[in-house]
Amino acid sequence: MSIETQDIIFDGEGVKLAGRIWRPAGDAAHPKRPAILLSHGFSAVMDMGLGRYAEAFAAAGFVCLAYDHRGYGNSEGWPRLESHPWLQVEDMRAALSFIRMLPGVDADRVGLWGVSYAGGHAITVAALDRRVRCVVAQVPLVTGQGNFDAWVPADKRERFLKRLADDRDARARGVPPTVSKAAYPGSETEEWAGVVDTQGVYPNATTLRSLELMRTYEPAAFIARIAPTPFLMIVADRDTQTPVEGQLAAFALAGEPKKLITLQGRHYDPDMTLRPQSIAAALDWFKGHLGN
Repeated sequence: MSIETQDIIFDGEGVKLAGRIWRPAGDAAHPKRPAILLSHGFSAVMDMGLGRYAEAFAAAGFVCLAYDHRGYGNSEGWPRLESHPWLQVEDMRAALSFIRMLPGVDADRVGLWGVSYAGGHAITVAALDRRVRCVVAQVPLVTGQGNFDAWVPADKRERFLKRLADDRDARARGVPPTVSKAAYPGSETEEWAGVVDTQGVYPNATTLRSLELMRTYEPAAFIARIAPTPFLMIVADRDTQTPVEGQLAAFALAGEPKKLITLQGRHYDPDMTLRPQSIAAALDWFKGHLGN
């Protein structure tokens, strides 16, 4: 099936957000189709591989929308490069409103697909917003504090917390937010970016405050409220970026209908060597619960 794409701008509660639509070509005569909203991780932008998922879903008959969170890519928003979880949740809900209004979309058959940080957002939004009819969370962040502890070694934690406090004081004096690297040399994130960033768009930067905000964010606290919306979680059994133990504990709290898919690999492998498997699992879930 051939696919049409369109770059768009939509309103994110007063902030202009950049997105892209994928849909089956020549769709005018087709009845309204189900749709899938896709969202990327902590410091990523939509041009880092989301199109590969959207193309596969659109080829199967879905209308897809991916977008950049505020402060990233071509979206508006200040501070730049800041991952504020609750503002990103609001961005996702604004994108949900937008995709439901698109011509040719069945507003009652819209699903969410989120990866990593946005996997946590997909959990949170599905729990809070009954307009979501199906959700897939791939290697999701489920506990911000757990992620922070995994990223910052115990012997460096107090010093890092002081950096966060100093940055907060500096901002109060009018100093611009501190920006640091998101992917360090030799890290899994750097390896992944080298594979999926085919256009050289990865900013490899985020505000220091983004990590402070992450510590306040606990999607696992919402996971029991997703039901009865169908929920699929895709985990990687050697994930240390969003520790797999936390993901499994959170999944146990979810109600039915739910399904767990475990792939053998690290955090980013479902988006690299295991992408065919992760796409197939998500597509099967969407077809089963949204139709196509």
